[in-house]
Amino acid sequence: MPRNIKRIVLSAVVILLALGILVSIFGNERFGWPVIGAYMFSTIILAGIGNTLLLTVICMVLGTILGAFVALMRLSESPPLQWVATVYTWLFRGVPLLVLLLFWFNLAALFPQFEFGLPGSSPLFTLNANEIISPFTAAVLALSLHESAYMAEIIRSGINSVAKGQSEAAQALGMKPLKVTQRIIFPQSMRLIVPPTANQVIMMLKNTSLVSVLALSDLLYSAQVVYSQNYQVIPLLVVATIWYLILVSILTWAQSRIERIFNRGYGAKVKSRKNKSQPAPVREKTNA
Repeated sequence: MPRNIKRIVLSAVVILLALGILVSIFGNERFGWPVIGAYMFSTIILAGIGNTLLLTVICMVLGTILGAFVALMRLSESPPLQWVATVYTWLFRGVPLLVLLLFWFNLAALFPQFEFGLPGSSPLFTLNANEIISPFTAAVLALSLHESAYMAEIIRSGINSVAKGQSEAAQALGMKPLKVTQRIIFPQSMRLIVPPTANQVIMMLKNTSLVSVLALSDLLYSAQVVYSQNYQVIPLLVVATIWYLILVSILTWAQSRIERIFNRGYGAKVKSRKNKSQPAPVREKTNA
């Protein structure tokens, strides 16, 4: 069978399967499409989307900043700093995120009060752990610490990808180490740091759904509140799924645009002659 016919048959089979799946989904009344349409833009769902985006931005910013410090500690020449950074990444990468959420939410069971003062003297002031560790605070702490461990490895690998000769040449020109990092290392490493960081943003957006176990009103918990009242479980889960897909699609588009900016100047292709077999034209010599 010719290759073109095989491609046509395979494409037709794929299209028929896709149409069959779409018909089985949209033709199934049990999905409750009228209910889905009624709650797609409801106030409680939109408020949950706002909290999801807020958590994503706050935890991603904090996780990136903290991860940068941990990465610099791993790359430092001080063994104690390297040990602390290694244990930090080992701990927060090894503990599941759901366990971290439950641990921080129940921190008051270990430390009912936070006392601040000099050792051996009466505390200057005391804070109640139950008042400080709210569901939102526990979610921010767990998500940020968990994310910082992954961002530390991403930033460290991006910095290590820059050849040492670059920094050595800059130092030979009299540049200080901090300026070498700002002007030489970070600009070149960003091309390798940005793609996995964008993937981590998408993962952070989806990981915020775990805060529903803390009764924090994110997108998933808002859908759960609604279907606990009207018992329309599948339609409300479909609403949450559609919104997650929309948000991830927007972030994916933004990721492609940002990667295109940082990839400028890399991988430029040289245009070749149309007919490579044809030799280059020879100019005729003219006698003066």
